[in-house]
Amino acid sequence: MSAQVNPTSNVLEIVPVAGRIGAEVRGVRLSADLDAATVSEIRKAWLRYKVIFFRNQQHLDDGSQESLTALFSGKPVAHPTVPVVQGTEFIHELDSRYGGRANSWHTDVTFVDAYPKASILRALVVPPYGGDTVWANTVAAYEDLTPALRELADKLWAVHSNQYDYQARKPKSSAEDVRRYHEVFTSTVYETEHPVVRVHPETGERSLVLGHFVKNLVGVSSHDSAHLFQVLQEHVTRLENTVRWRWAVGDVAVWDNRATQHYAINDYGDQHRVVRRVTVDGDVPVSVDGRRSATRSKAPRASSTKREGVGASAAASAEA
Repeated sequence: MSAQVNPTSNVLEIVPVAGRIGAEVRGVRLSADLDAATVSEIRKAWLRYKVIFFRNQQHLDDGSQESLTALFSGKPVAHPTVPVVQGTEFIHELDSRYGGRANSWHTDVTFVDAYPKASILRALVVPPYGGDTVWANTVAAYEDLTPALRELADKLWAVHSNQYDYQARKPKSSAEDVRRYHEVFTSTVYETEHPVVRVHPETGERSLVLGHFVKNLVGVSSHDSAHLFQVLQEHVTRLENTVRWRWAVGDVAVWDNRATQHYAINDYGDQHRVVRRVTVDGDVPVSVDGRRSATRSKAPRASSTKREGVGASAAASAEA
């Protein structure tokens, strides 16, 4: 697949990376000033392949990364609890030296109702080995379900929350990491009900809304909830539904947060890894029967303080 674009005379080359998800976009220097034809081709690839990759974008800085949200018809939005990088308005950093590591499957910020529709991640420091990120196609996962399971999933709702047992999920975390998680990431505790199956507002596709922020399924016992979640989540992460990206400095990945989950692999030991992310404001999910997601509680912690600085990285690792 390729597309001629004007007036720059560039040629966009779209190269699939895996069978069901992911494509590399070649022949473009990312900026908010791209012509309409180029932007249209990029958006088509993003919607079709769910996550798209751009190599050699070292010219980008924090400000120009924030401006890329315009390519995806949205405005940048800050994380609801984690502070931004000092000197920026919307940039969220994961620095491995300060606990910025995520190693579980999730969709970004699903503990709020209108969670981001897109995430734009830029690699600043990359270890010589390890530190890859894997994405999963939640549309393909839904389509793989048997008719009986699809019918069941269509009716299910789940509670998503940013409060969970951090030490159980990250048993090797230091006491400082745990403190930062409670003081920063859960400075405000959210609980939101989402349909397990949402209808994509642009493509009309149905996708599974799951991942590690799911607390329980609504109206289902805790025992059955855990089993049903596992059955559905395992369909998402089947290898044929995934793509794995080996980062290089200057790489940019953009994913449709309404149709994917992702997992940053923590397999690089003491090596240094730094990535920065900006998210695009999203829409409230709609179920197959037309009902909309809703935040059912939002409670600030009594001791919470929101601040800038590297201490946010450890808390951010809970979900980035």
